[in-house]
Amino acid sequence: MLWVQIAITCIFWLAVLTLAVGLFRRMALWRNGRDAPVDWAGLLSIPKRYLVDVHHVVARDPYISITHVAVAGGAVGALALIGLNYGFALYSVWLDWLIILASAVMFGGAIRVWRRRIDPPTRLSRGPWTRLPYTLAAFALGAVLLMAITTSTIAATLLTSTLAAAALLLLIAGFAELALGISTGGPMKHAVAGLLHLGFHPRKQRFTERSVGLRPLDLDAGDFGVEKPSDFRWNQLLSFDACVQCGKCEAACPAAAAGQPLNPKKLIQDMVVGLAGGSDAAYFGSPSPGLEIGTHAGAPDQPIVPFLIEPETLWSCTTCRACVQECPMLIEHVDAIVDLRRNVTLTTGDLPGTAPETLANLRETSTAGGHDLASRYNWAVDLDVPVARPGVAFDVLLVAGEGAFDMRYQRSLRALVKSLQAAKVDFAVLGALELDTGDTARRLGDEATFQSLAQRNIALLAGFSFQRIVTADPHVLNSLKNDYPALGGHYKVLHHTTFLAQLANAGQLKLTQMLDQRPVTYHDPCYLGRYNGEIDAPRDLLKSIGIEVREMERSGLRGRCCGGGGGAPLTDIPGKQRIPDIRMEDARATGAGIVAVACPQCTAMLEGVVGDRPEVLDVAELIAAALEVTA
Repeated sequence: MLWVQIAITCIFWLAVLTLAVGLFRRMALWRNGRDAPVDWAGLLSIPKRYLVDVHHVVARDPYISITHVAVAGGAVGALALIGLNYGFALYSVWLDWLIILASAVMFGGAIRVWRRRIDPPTRLSRGPWTRLPYTLAAFALGAVLLMAITTSTIAATLLTSTLAAAALLLLIAGFAELALGISTGGPMKHAVAGLLHLGFHPRKQRFTERSVGLRPLDLDAGDFGVEKPSDFRWNQLLSFDACVQCGKCEAACPAAAAGQPLNPKKLIQDMVVGLAGGSDAAYFGSPSPGLEIGTHAGAPDQPIVPFLIEPETLWSCTTCRACVQECPMLIEHVDAIVDLRRNVTLTTGDLPGTAPETLANLRETSTAGGHDLASRYNWAVDLDVPVARPGVAFDVLLVAGEGAFDMRYQRSLRALVKSLQAAKVDFAVLGALELDTGDTARRLGDEATFQSLAQRNIALLAGFSFQRIVTADPHVLNSLKNDYPALGGHYKVLHHTTFLAQLANAGQLKLTQMLDQRPVTYHDPCYLGRYNGEIDAPRDLLKSIGIEVREMERSGLRGRCCGGGGGAPLTDIPGKQRIPDIRMEDARATGAGIVAVACPQCTAMLEGVVGDRPEVLDVAELIAAALEVTA
């Protein structure tokens, strides 16, 4: 039936034209953002980034993984084949059969989407997303019927012509979902924006290495972060459009779980509203806890806070990167939040809680708590800890961090020092010269204070001769390892659990079996696990002293945050419950008597949980208790 073939050709090119017009309109919105380097070679990397990096995340949910392969794979195959066979008017019967095969696979995937939508998780958005399985199925079914008709040798009749017309309508409905989505903001907008986002990703380094360091601001050039949507870089605006509203970030967010006014998915969709202009009334997902939908609006050149998002939303984030870890579209939520914080902090200084006092302390005393620098190592006065001297080479520089001023965490640091001494490690500390790394200032948006501290630290460390830095604080680790290189500070930095595991494996650290028989679970610090990928060393150490870790439901790279990062304890945004209480409930569920930790913030947050709970001990304390006694 030639007229059917010609009709498919016309529909295809009309869809392509509609898609192109919509894409150019959307590109105009993205171009409202600031300049960013354009890596055209990234377009060639899209297949690998899609098939490997995206599916690495999607595969965590086997049902959705199979569904996605069927829907996306079938759709790409069917569209490519239709474009080849009908776009170029080849009208090959063999290609028609391949189109039937690809469309059948897509139809099977659409059925799986429909089944998931029968009783969907609360994290999934409704509204236009509810029609998606039907339009996907319409496209696939229409394509199968049309190809069956064009390959059939049955003579044209009123019945076959009517069936062909109905199938064309189904195909049009499916094409319209894709072609109009990019311009109308429909569900299939993410199909186009998502692929471009993979090609022009704001953090292209994440595809070849772990990339978590924040972008330094050029303060001298007047770069004070993001006030309005157009202050984001253009590829950040593009990344917001890639959101599929699956809500996996929402389900992983500790602030949302605690009932604080932050839903990462809603925040990203608010940015989408801002780049296009309008209100959030058309949002059909879960709100940020305690905030009503339809009460916020924005525009490309209108301030985001408080018109699009409330200040409390901004300050609820713990910067734990759980949202980033779970996002199948690889969106960088935390970067957006920190950029927004920077503008508020640097231009107004309007921070909640004790955050302003902490920032003032950092500027005036170089410590978050306003302490005397000379008292940082008072806890080690009886341990004969050597103090670094210029011109005297040594192997390991031990950086204690802010935890050194906390009486509880001093026990952990003493245990670490005893293990280093037992292993005969050549180490030293900076003593009264050690300054805060500026991590808290940076997470709270005070880039000026962070850069000042970082530059002073880099100049200080240049005066000493050492091979590597060891620290018990993952926040110190992250600053020195991931944030300082952009400012000229390049060091080999190890977490104390990584270093102790190396010593144990090399036979330098002699350990015995743990005498305490209480069951142990291990809490992964966000800045050690998600930020720096270290989840094995602490477990290997515990295993080496006879401890079998009882894993919590959320552990490793997907571990739940304790609530201590990003300055959250300082901004102290109220919710329905405390984040550390939720994490301690996870620990109780394992039946453990001890929660092993590896971070001063985690120690403080989890020890602050009241009531009956497991004892909180640093891995260093457990290792020190198992040191082999030598004569």
